[in-house]
Amino acid sequence: MDNKDVVMNVSSDVETQSMDAVHTLEMLLNQRYSCRAYQDRPVPRDVINRILELAQRTPSWCNCQPWEVLIISGQAIEDFRTAYLQQSDLPPEQPDFPWPLEYRDQYLERRRECGYALYESLGIRREDRQRRREQELENFRFFGAPHLALITVDQALGVYGAIDCGGYVNNFMLAAQANGVASVPQAAIAARPDFIRKHFGLPSARRIVCGISFGYADAAHPVNQFRTSRADLDENIRFIDDPATSS
Repeated sequence: MDNKDVVMNVSSDVETQSMDAVHTLEMLLNQRYSCRAYQDRPVPRDVINRILELAQRTPSWCNCQPWEVLIISGQAIEDFRTAYLQQSDLPPEQPDFPWPLEYRDQYLERRRECGYALYESLGIRREDRQRRREQELENFRFFGAPHLALITVDQALGVYGAIDCGGYVNNFMLAAQANGVASVPQAAIAARPDFIRKHFGLPSARRIVCGISFGYADAAHPVNQFRTSRADLDENIRFIDDPATSS
């Protein structure tokens, strides 16, 4: 075998590995969904550690890796679940990262589509405010998940620290999916940051980004049957080419 054959074989192997990687990523992205009902059984600690080790590979600004994560399980999550639900009727707190000013145009349409599909999967009518409220409270029950990852960041790192945490959240969920573990990211958990800091004894400079409820999915539950849609690329993407080089 001459050098040309070796180069061709290496190139073929690289291309095959690349296609395998693309297929795996495509499969994980298509299979992952926001799970809103879980089995009681916990995820073994070695599986959780594997998820965390993969998520730790998330790139970050200047490689500062700003996320600090609390993994809450066992009696600790039951205590937190109970305590958070007791907060649900109290006056709202100000989140560490402001909520959107408003949802409008296509963003409002997508939000409504998701909400209507969720309620429809559970047989909740739009005018049934009591059942809608009960489902809303599932956010603060963490949808019955046996584990919660609470994502926090140092206040001094500002918005870019939070952006890096967003990348971590995405990779955590993909790593979980790769390990057969379902998850749902929850901004709602960050609605009471002062309560959370007090509950877990966190310093005042520790900002609450969001939570990720995770565990093994209750695949038979109707709430886990619906899927959200995705916009076509031309709704989100603009290509700007150099006129001198574009064809």
